Amino acid sequence: MHVDLEIKSLIYALLFGIIPALIWLKFWLLEDRKRPEPRGRIFAAFIGGMIIVPIAIFLERMMVPEGININTLPAKIIIGWSVIEEFLKYGASWVLVLRTKDYNEPIDPMIYLITTALGFAAMENALFVLEPIQNGLLLQSIITGNMRFIGATLLHVLASGTLGAAIAFSFYRNNFVKGRFLWAGLILAVSLHALFNFFIIKSTNIGIFLVFGTVWILVIFMILIFEKVKAIKK
Repeated sequence: MHVDLEIKSLIYALLFGIIPALIWLKFWLLEDRKRPEPRGRIFAAFIGGMIIVPIAIFLERMMVPEGININTLPAKIIIGWSVIEEFLKYGASWVLVLRTKDYNEPIDPMIYLITTALGFAAMENALFVLEPIQNGLLLQSIITGNMRFIGATLLHVLASGTLGAAIAFSFYRNNFVKGRFLWAGLILAVSLHALFNFFIIKSTNIGIFLVFGTVWILVIFMILIFEKVKAIKK
């Protein structure tokens, strides 16, 4: 009986995490509807993002001193967490999709990195709502899921999309330029992620909504960047 309850809780948590991420994925894939990527590659990138979450959690926990309060985390730990997540998301994308024959146009790095980010967010969201579901707090799970749907999930999209854009703008350049754009994109992605985490941890409830609002505004800019990337010619 207890095992059945655990399995049901896990299934519900995965649904709460994955369904919103898939809704966002459908939205972003519309940006590439003229020459869509193979579904198998999209699936690989999404699953890859999910798989690296336990690795990220393990590495992040190693950085936190025992007994420390989450609200008093020093900036170096917050930055370290962001470095871990952004490098892992890029690494998963690079291993699974960015070296394949289907990686052949400037928009591809944005699509694949955002897909990996949504897979990461899906698993992360599932873990966030798992405990409330196990404790019978379904309403709290729904609220938590919705908050992450509009905030943290988009943060992952924004950070990875920024890196993807940096790679896209150097797509037809030489390897030296590509390397510089890649590192610039990684630094910017880590910075955005760290700033978001810092303000979420340190802010009041009103401050959190302001942070989420800022993320939404930046996502609108991301849509405009997609249009710029689609106009890049060889």
